Order: sequence, then structure tokens, then C-alpha cells
Amino acid sequence: MRTITKKPEVLAPGGTLEKLKTAIHYGADAVYIGGEAYGLRSRAGNFDYEEMAEAVAFAHSHGSKIYVAANMVTHEGNEEGAGEFFRTIRDIGIDAVLISDPALMEIAVTDAPGLPIHLSTQASATNYQTLNFWASEGLERVVLAREVSMAEIQEMNEKTDVEIEAFVHGAMCISYSGRCVLSNHMSNRDANRGGCAQSCRWKYGLFDMPLLGQQNPVGAGEEGIEEKFSMSAVDLSMLEHLPDLIESGVDSLKIEGRMKSIHYVSTVVNVYRKAVDAYCADPDHYELKQEWVDELWKVAQRELATGFFYKDPTEDEQLFGQRRKIPRYGFVGQVMAYDPETQMATIQQRNNFGVGDEIEFYGPGLRHNVLTVDAIWNEHDEAIDRAPNAMMTVMMKVPFVVERFDMIRKKK
Repeated sequence: MRTITKKPEVLAPGGTLEKLKTAIHYGADAVYIGGEAYGLRSRAGNFDYEEMAEAVAFAHSHGSKIYVAANMVTHEGNEEGAGEFFRTIRDIGIDAVLISDPALMEIAVTDAPGLPIHLSTQASATNYQTLNFWASEGLERVVLAREVSMAEIQEMNEKTDVEIEAFVHGAMCISYSGRCVLSNHMSNRDANRGGCAQSCRWKYGLFDMPLLGQQNPVGAGEEGIEEKFSMSAVDLSMLEHLPDLIESGVDSLKIEGRMKSIHYVSTVVNVYRKAVDAYCADPDHYELKQEWVDELWKVAQRELATGFFYKDPTEDEQLFGQRRKIPRYGFVGQVMAYDPETQMATIQQRNNFGVGDEIEFYGPGLRHNVLTVDAIWNEHDEAIDRAPNAMMTVMMKVPFVVERFDMIRKKK
């Protein structure tokens, strides 16, 4: 009988306080966030010091950890103020900081001793010698490059003692993580300093240019080929291969998506929490459940694949041509209160829904229930047909038990 000696951490994205609390409520062991400087997600809802303190208090009260991403590549002057930043987040109680730039590492070590440092994926660690080098520099954990294979992870685990963190779900950068100048060239936004415009995901036409200034569209019609294409990768999903990751010795399973919604965060964390717990509890009788796979597709935005874990990606892992039709669900609300005696639920609306719609409630542990809305009331106890206004409060009768912060979705 096999036993799991090291249960990996489920690490979730926290783009805002709401997303962070949602991730922890749905089972995340740790959440990574960004501060107001030194990170690579300038458009995420980054945290000021007061919000970080609230995040740390909430996470630690639930037995979870908070990591701060400070993984930008600094140019001259970008490092100004970093010492104070690292000291402050250390004193707030942040559990670790993710850094890729050696200059920022030196500042963190010198100005904020005692603050644990994790190597960001932006540093592209792809072999065990690299991991051992960073371990010798005092780093506690290395976030692997997305280009690493399962076989390489197994070798790393055998030949290094540093903790290993690997991305298991979410968007894939078509370049070495962040090391791309498409955004710089096309929109004057530096991908390595937090401004990526995701130019690789734009739709492009294809033209033949036999002479300077001459453009002949390739394919049917004056617009060029009928199917526009991108230079973009499909998304990563390793749910179906979690046993391999756990057996390989990965310490932390990282979910991408600080820019994603609480619908996405709650769903993905919920699924991975359930699967990790099931495998670690009884690896000999573990079974991947189709309902877990189906659940991930409810928030999928692109095709899903295993990235570089088992083979080099081909054109099948890129976004062009006819793709699988993804079943899309819309996030319509969140339960704010429930009275089991009257069976009345108070709902905070997030998207339009109303009488006649079939909606699905879900909560931590993959609790699911479906009902057809037959009546709703507004805050003034007036019957209404629809809830059209964002963030409005409505009431409805729900004939099964739901809990505060349960989510509601409907098929589009």
C-alpha cells in the first residue's frame, strides 16, 4: 500500500482581496499576490500595504500563506524604494517574496533579512544544477520554467533539496515566460516590467508580399485567410495527471490567473483541492472523476493541454484553425445569506439572470445543485422578472441548503 509522505500545496492566484479570500475559502493552501510595484501584473488589482495586512490576517487565520510577486526585470532606477518595500512586507507577515532579478534579491537579502525568497518562473530554471545554485544562495523555493518536462522534474527532485513549485493550470506564455518584445514593439508596453499587452493573442491575417509595399491576401476573399490566427498557446491543465506531479516530488501546484474572476478562481481551486486530497488520502484507489474534468471546462477560456510536461507542443497546442467548442457558463451571482427555515437566499447579482433561467449553485467540496428560477424579489420585497443591474441584491427561494459565498452560474 502506497502512502504519500509529502502532500503538495495548492497555490492560487489572488488578484484582489475578494479573489484572495475566495481562493482560501475554496481550499487554497497559499495565495500569491502583487504589490503596487516590482511585479509583472500592472493591470491586476494589486495590493497596498493595508490590504496586504488584511490579506495576511485572513490567510493566517485560515492556515494559509501569502506570497508576493516582485518578479520584474529592473532597468536603471526601477529598483528605487525596493528596500523599504521588502522590509514592510516582511514586517506585515508576508510568507515569501517571488523574485527573478538578482538585483532585487540582493536588496531583499540586505534590507529585509528573514524574508524568504522564492525564485520566480521568470528566471527560467530548467535543470537541477540551477536549482542547486539558487539553494546555495539561500533561496527556499524555485518556481520552475513552464518549459520543464516531467522527467526533468523527477531528476531535479532526486538531485536537489530546494522546494519545487510548478504551474499546473492556466495561461501559457508563447515565449519564455515574459521574455518577449512583441508587446514592447507593438504597444510600447514592456512585458518584463509588468505591461504585457498579450500581442501574441491578437488575431492576425496572412498576406503574401512579393514586392515592397505590395500585399496579396492568402486564401479566400479580400480579407485574407478566412480563419484568423494568433501566435498564442492553449492553456495548461494537469488535472488528469496529478498523480505524476505528486509522485515527482513537486512541493507546490501553482494555478495561473491573477487577472481572472472569482468564478474562475473558485472553480479551479475547488477542483484541484478535491483531486489532491483524494489522491493523497488513498493513492492506490485514486480515480480521476469525470465531474472534475467537466467542472474545469465550465470556466475554460481556451483549449486545454499538458504543455511541455510530456512532449514538445505542436500546432495542436496553438490557437489557430477550428477549435473545440467550449461549453461556456456565466457567473451570475454569489450567496450572501441563507435562512434554512424560510429557504430564502440573499443573492448579490453579478450578471443578468431571472425567472425561467436554469442556474447552478456550487460551493467548496464541489457541492452542486441546479434549479429553475420561478420567482425573485428585490431589496424592497417587490417581485421582479429579472436582476439586470450589477451588484444588486435579490432574494429567491432555494429548496436546498446553500452557504454564504456559494457561487451561482448559468449556461450561456
